Amino acid sequence: MVNGFSDAFLLEAERHAAWGAAQLEALTAFLPEGPWTADLPSCLYRQGGLELRVAVLGTYDTDEQSWMWGWANPGLRGTEVVALTGAIERYGRAHGIAEFTAETLDLSGFDDPRRAAETLAFAGMGVAGAPGYIGLPAGPGTRVYFLPDDPQVPRAGIDPVTLPRTLVAGAGLIGRSARRAVTGYFEHHGAPVREDADRITADLPGGTPAEIDFDAAGRISGVRLTAC
Repeated sequence: MVNGFSDAFLLEAERHAAWGAAQLEALTAFLPEGPWTADLPSCLYRQGGLELRVAVLGTYDTDEQSWMWGWANPGLRGTEVVALTGAIERYGRAHGIAEFTAETLDLSGFDDPRRAAETLAFAGMGVAGAPGYIGLPAGPGTRVYFLPDDPQVPRAGIDPVTLPRTLVAGAGLIGRSARRAVTGYFEHHGAPVREDADRITADLPGGTPAEIDFDAAGRISGVRLTAC
């Protein structure tokens, strides 16, 4: 999944992993079944009677096994439908992450090029702060990825009951740094954290502290919620 990506990119993707996985679940549950259409000049996506404002995140050429960011698409460059994804390129330049600044990326050297494309979409979603992404076949040999840019899409909150599963599953997606996945999750939710050598403590909405312990290998070894 991750071979061929830079450490800077992987650490950035890790920051969005736990939050992003939960947010994608919320988006999937929200989207109705049915065929889809898109009106790019109007930034509108329609599926099963639902109409959403979207941005074009990128496209994946399944034949060439290459990814092109929406902001770099010659037919869309400078238009409103890629304005949101321009933030990804700017973020990449500010933080020295080449995967966000290259117009296209050759993924043919990855063990699973399609999953590498999904990883780019996932990280781009996190950097843009979008509530998920939608990847769909858009013709022979092409998949298009949209970012919802619409307040109708629900934002996944912190669920204390599922928090242990959310953090452990999220930390396993990239596998670079469980601590970064945990701090990134709480950062997305605006929850303050305190970091110690083997523990992160987060103040959840309502004032309940959550303690996340790490073993000597840096893996999550426990998640506890304590009464105030």
